[in-house]
Amino acid sequence: MIAILDGPMGTELAARGVLTPLPTWSAAALVHAPEVVGAIHRDYATAGAVVHTANTFRTHRRTAGDRWGAWTDEAVRLARAAALPGHRVAGSIAPLEDCYRPDLSPPDPRPEHRAMAKRLAACGVDLLLCETFPHLREALVAVEEAVATGVETWVSFTAGPAADLLTPEQMARGAREAVALGVRAVLVNCIPVHETLLFLEAIAGCGVPVGAYANAGGLADGLGWDARTRSAAEAYADIAATWVAAGATLVGGCCGTSPVHVEALANRFGNSP
Repeated sequence: MIAILDGPMGTELAARGVLTPLPTWSAAALVHAPEVVGAIHRDYATAGAVVHTANTFRTHRRTAGDRWGAWTDEAVRLARAAALPGHRVAGSIAPLEDCYRPDLSPPDPRPEHRAMAKRLAACGVDLLLCETFPHLREALVAVEEAVATGVETWVSFTAGPAADLLTPEQMARGAREAVALGVRAVLVNCIPVHETLLFLEAIAGCGVPVGAYANAGGLADGLGWDARTRSAAEAYADIAATWVAAGATLVGGCCGTSPVHVEALANRFGNSP
């Protein structure tokens, strides 16, 4: 069975008219528009997602300051309230700096990743998702701290919007090292949808379930971040079928996709929690 993941929070908030200013990005909505955050989670659940990622991508202390713990708690609460019985809530652990700037990865990310992993575990998430990492060393540090909590841990790597921040070979090495540290699934995310298969194939066979949740790519690809139509969603699902054929059992959407895309995935592949 294929487990259907939810879609993005940040670009979906923007599509619904909610401001997502840097550096807090989607996390700002936890204060200014929590009802919209909850509605997005509910729409993904209705669409067929069975894994719901809490809006904690930018709630770590480096970005949120002293508010980080309360924001993290609220994000998990909103996701849990929207999840249907049998669904799972994931706590997102993201790069401490820009997920498209591996050169900004701090020399010692461990204390901050440890704090976030412990906070999410205390919130009662069902799994920890170390996601959108283009820097292998920081990803593996986050994985170590997540696994140490005893909560099931997944990792997802990105090669970025131009698919050039990691090579498939580097991603495959990261996958092997993460599995050795104890992750239970390896994914790729936030790579343009037409570029994702090559990276998914690189991590397939790493010994644990694999999956993908791509960004919508460019308008020239027939999709694009503003393409929220049924036909665009079906085109996304067509491409996702190549991931499933390559071994993916975890499939969802990243930036520029929407509940319509998640519904197309659920209709195409079914789901299981």
